Amino acid sequence: MNADADPKTVKLTHFAKAAGCAAKIGPGVLSEVLSGLPQNSDPNLLVGTETSDDAAVYKLTDDIAIVQTIDFFPPVVDDPYTFGQIAAANALSDIYAMGGEPVTALNVVAFPNCLGIPVLAEILRGGADKVHEAGASVAGGHSINDEEPKYGLSVTGIIDPHLIRKNYGALPGDVLILTKSLGTGLVNTAVKAEMADAESEQEAVKSMCTLNRAAKRVFDSFTVHACTDITGFSLAGHGREMAVASNVTLEFDFPELPLIHGAADYAAGGLVPAGTYRNRDFLGNDISFSNCDKIDGMESGVISDIVFDPQTSGGLLVSVPENEAPDILKALADYDDGRGIGTRFAAVGRVIPFSGTHIRITGGHTL
Repeated sequence: MNADADPKTVKLTHFAKAAGCAAKIGPGVLSEVLSGLPQNSDPNLLVGTETSDDAAVYKLTDDIAIVQTIDFFPPVVDDPYTFGQIAAANALSDIYAMGGEPVTALNVVAFPNCLGIPVLAEILRGGADKVHEAGASVAGGHSINDEEPKYGLSVTGIIDPHLIRKNYGALPGDVLILTKSLGTGLVNTAVKAEMADAESEQEAVKSMCTLNRAAKRVFDSFTVHACTDITGFSLAGHGREMAVASNVTLEFDFPELPLIHGAADYAAGGLVPAGTYRNRDFLGNDISFSNCDKIDGMESGVISDIVFDPQTSGGLLVSVPENEAPDILKALADYDDGRGIGTRFAAVGRVIPFSGTHIRITGGHTL
């Protein structure tokens, strides 16, 4: 390794073919592969691959289950310490999406010899600081040499088996709440092309570094019918997983979706990650658009790019009873753990009976 490499000047994204969760294998390929694998027959495996949920849950006793997940990806920012924070926050998010609390984490590292020990040390320091913020412990890990740097975590959490939040169970009449702004894939693509402005980049980094812990803890005090986190398969893709598993349609009111500054402009300029096209191809005809020809100056193509944009360390999408939604939004606004929720949150749609497609994007106000 080059021990003289300077973490402050290295350009990590120059070593990455795709940024963050945009590097995911497409949902279509993944679905085909998983469909051929043996099905779970262990009654203690409470959540497996059946509904493409965010993490596995295994019951140890009547009162304790473990939540397990793994997530890693190539650099989404140039700064090594920030990359470590983002990758860790992204991996920890799956535990929060299931309603659990993380307890231990293992580093997953792929790293090229040319980048040097100081760069790797900063990545691991960023990850460790974020795990510590989550109240968990880094307990080791595994590393290999690779031409493209990659980092993430394998995380174990704990949960009461009776309080698991699954990505199904959404009911007609529910309100959909999203806890972070959309657009990280578009902004990260613009950053990689050196065409993003400072405000966009800073807002995206803040969002990606923010744990979903605070949001999860707010929802602990309310009824949650279904929950998932929005990452590489986009709002539309992860929303569809919830809708299919719940046998409903999720109707999103596009004007209510919180967007990172500049995201729509980058979409209009063609700065669209490759994962957007994979997500769009997978949904095919299982999404419909109503009154979306032009919204707030955005053309229909930009609207589509936003809802299919692969997110890195995105927010929680939660289906809650309509009568509890106002109190939940107030609680999210009032919550303060010293760090806050981190980015904007909003009621972004509602659940309706299945209406021909599992995802419906509307330009009108449904809330």
